[in-house]
Amino acid sequence: MITRRSFTAGLIAGTTSSLVSKAIAQEDDIESAIGRLDQLHSIQVQIGGELLFAAAPRGPGLDRVANIKSCSKSIVALLLGTALTRGEIESVTATLGEIAPGLVPANATEGVEEITVEHLVSLRAGLERTSGPNYGGWIASRDWIADQLTRPFVAEPGGRMLYSTGSFHVLGAVLSEVTGKSLLTLARERLGAPLGIEVPAWTRDPRGYYLGGNEMALTPRGMLKIAVMIRDGGRFEGEQVIAQDWIDASLQARAVSPFSGMGYGYGWFLTDSGYALARGYGGQVIAAHRERDLAVAITSDPTRPARSGGYFGDIMALLDGPVLRTA
Repeated sequence: MITRRSFTAGLIAGTTSSLVSKAIAQEDDIESAIGRLDQLHSIQVQIGGELLFAAAPRGPGLDRVANIKSCSKSIVALLLGTALTRGEIESVTATLGEIAPGLVPANATEGVEEITVEHLVSLRAGLERTSGPNYGGWIASRDWIADQLTRPFVAEPGGRMLYSTGSFHVLGAVLSEVTGKSLLTLARERLGAPLGIEVPAWTRDPRGYYLGGNEMALTPRGMLKIAVMIRDGGRFEGEQVIAQDWIDASLQARAVSPFSGMGYGYGWFLTDSGYALARGYGGQVIAAHRERDLAVAITSDPTRPARSGGYFGDIMALLDGPVLRTA
């Protein structure tokens, strides 16, 4: 129930956040700006090959792993790109019924088998969301894949964006099926090894599939390497880690977020100011700005929310203000 007290508190919080965002946007340097952000754990800003700014005022530091939350979705999207490049999936129009029929339960919602990998990676599968208020029930279910694929359609596949961790979990399971490797092995072999970053094991579902879309962990320095790779068209230190055509396709808007108003490509949010963003609960961010030759990694308190009208808005004020002015 919304009481007068809770409404007033929310109104005050929103106003305070708006004032913080305005103050951050007007700061001349990054260090002064981050002093206003009590949720921020670490930030790194790289322009070209130069690490311009790095600080970890709170949290475990730059060299210990942090839960990147839903930035995991962007990692799964990159792994889909590797499967397409290797021919393990023929195209983004491949359907569940064609490439992973074993994942489709007998009681699946009619039409589920026609959902494509493109629908999943762009969050346009059309099925009822398993994020937000549905997340707890979904995680508590005995079969996360079946739970997602037996939910009703609330939009046409390929239509509006429906932010749902279940869509990316199904996509991660598809990748495991078509490659014969776990999502953990794929992440280690196809991203961890070429980038020189640690990818520890994370949550698995009751069937043993690694959670595709949440709970992965990386060091902040590893996150920055991914940001650099995205900025540089899939290349890192002279090696083409992810095909450039997949990076280019991923950074084209396919939908619009109903929450932030940002564009959404293949696993990446796209801002009007030119950033491609991986975004995770609490304020975990992997950001690349190709025109400004800029890469940014931010970690934050994973236990506190970061809404578009709150702390995430403050992060965007930081990225669009002091950070962009350094580039």
